[in-house]
Amino acid sequence: MKILVVVESIDVNDSSGSKANVALIKSLALCGFNLQVCHYTRKEIQIDSLPCYSIPEKKISLLYVLSRSERLFTRWTKINLNPYLESWFGFSFTFFNDTKSIASFVRKQKEFQPDLVLTLSKGASFRPHYALLQLPEFHDKWMAYVHDPFPFHFYPRPFNWIQPGYAQKEKFFRAVSQKAKYSAFPSQLLKEWMGSYFKDFLKTGTVIPHQISELNTENVELPSFFNTSKFSLLHAGNLLEQRNPFPLINAYQKFIETYPEAKNDSQLLFVGPAMFHEKDLSVLEKQIPTLVAACRNFPFKEIMALQEQVSVNIILESKSEISPFLPGKFPHCVSANRPILLLSPYYSETKRLLGANYPYWAEADDELKLYEHIVALYQKWKTKTLNNLEREDLEQYLGNDYLKNTLLNIDK
Repeated sequence: MKILVVVESIDVNDSSGSKANVALIKSLALCGFNLQVCHYTRKEIQIDSLPCYSIPEKKISLLYVLSRSERLFTRWTKINLNPYLESWFGFSFTFFNDTKSIASFVRKQKEFQPDLVLTLSKGASFRPHYALLQLPEFHDKWMAYVHDPFPFHFYPRPFNWIQPGYAQKEKFFRAVSQKAKYSAFPSQLLKEWMGSYFKDFLKTGTVIPHQISELNTENVELPSFFNTSKFSLLHAGNLLEQRNPFPLINAYQKFIETYPEAKNDSQLLFVGPAMFHEKDLSVLEKQIPTLVAACRNFPFKEIMALQEQVSVNIILESKSEISPFLPGKFPHCVSANRPILLLSPYYSETKRLLGANYPYWAEADDELKLYEHIVALYQKWKTKTLNNLEREDLEQYLGNDYLKNTLLNIDK
């Protein structure tokens, strides 16, 4: 099978979405598919020995002039025109120029005749998807990968909000659901969630989970704040406003007060951007010596190495009725093979995959249950009986064979 991948970014250090996209591309290559990658990272990046082509931004166009004029106006006046422009047009001039750039480049790829065109995005952008709508010649072989809900008013609480241009954005995604022959989602719950708004996704949708990344971390130098001899709980990744870490910190604080020896042989680590929570975390870091809040970006390999070395990996989701997302770091945590402390709603894709009987799960605000889990994990660590995750079923689900079988049977 020949697959043309149209992807927004393949820079693994710019977002969790790009990490997931690169992992999927690498897995497709390992499956033996013939790939060509067109990416809008706007710098030269290669993925192993795959043919990767950087899509240039169109600079001789009215949209480019308008987008740059808007930026200069904002810079000089401090007045942000984007909300007004999006209310009128649905998207910014930059978005329109980017999607035109992508569509123009893909249209010129005449030599590679794909059997499947896969669009991958990150965040709330979906630029490759908008670009493919402009290329009807590919619609009968298009697989639109939907990594998150869209638009934002279709997110579950507490993430949902009404964006400027929400009606145009909804119209755009309805067109994606109707025009793409196939759609794919990282989770079963997300497929069902989006299918409740765009019914065509239920007919065209399949589940392709985020993939395990094969990275050699043997010689990676770990951050100086990490102590390998201590019982360590790690939250790695972006700590969004809606992901409240403070019930977990309160539970940990109660734990070290109840078990004073843990003040000398434990660590709670938050590693990654935390713009909304950074100030409060900084205050608590001074009050709790065993709390580390390294609120900045780290190289992907360094994070992977940390996840493999800590005692426990933490997946923190928002307090909500449902979490249809599959966190991008879930495959990394499965691959790291350390116990996972899961903070999520009862209806959660991560909880569904770990199983109803998985022992270390709690709602994100359940301080008592979190305290009990931390104590149980610590006592097992202390007695050297803390087992690895050892979930071969999940490794297979997040691996090449499942992916290959899914794609080879999409028409069955």
